[in-house]
Amino acid sequence: MGRLIVSTAMTVDAVMSVEEWFVGEGGHDEHARAQLARAGAIVLGRKNYEGLAGFWSKETGAWADLINPLPKHVASRTLEPPLTWNATLIEGELAPAVRRLKEEVEGDLLTYGCGELTRNLLAEGLVDVLQFGLHPALWGSGQRPFDETDRFRLRLIEAEAFDSGVVLLRYAPA
Repeated sequence: MGRLIVSTAMTVDAVMSVEEWFVGEGGHDEHARAQLARAGAIVLGRKNYEGLAGFWSKETGAWADLINPLPKHVASRTLEPPLTWNATLIEGELAPAVRRLKEEVEGDLLTYGCGELTRNLLAEGLVDVLQFGLHPALWGSGQRPFDETDRFRLRLIEAEAFDSGVVLLRYAPA
């Protein structure tokens, strides 16, 4: 059975709306590409799917060569098939559908960000790893991953510091 890994880049003060604080190069970038190369598929919510597809489908290079051909499974109450960018709509209820994907897909399932999809996956007990890439910046205002109603206990699996100043924290739900 594959794992579901949530990966989120953010500042030290937990701003995740990517702006000029994002450190694009360094060992953390190589680590993230290696993780993507091992993945079997990506699971996305509608907003992430639309944003990432709009950007990556036009790109070339090392990242695009990894992300564009990967199968994407999109959770949405509003989109209708067919989808572009090697994506299919998740049919039926989210939890049973993702459980099936974890059983059927060879390799890990990756999802990015901490929006509604991630909160639902956590609540259903489907997330195996939460991975936070903390970038060396304090940004003040911006979108944050969780709100005051989200409460999940976590257990640290690994902490790794990279030459770029980015620190990768990997947790499992407790």
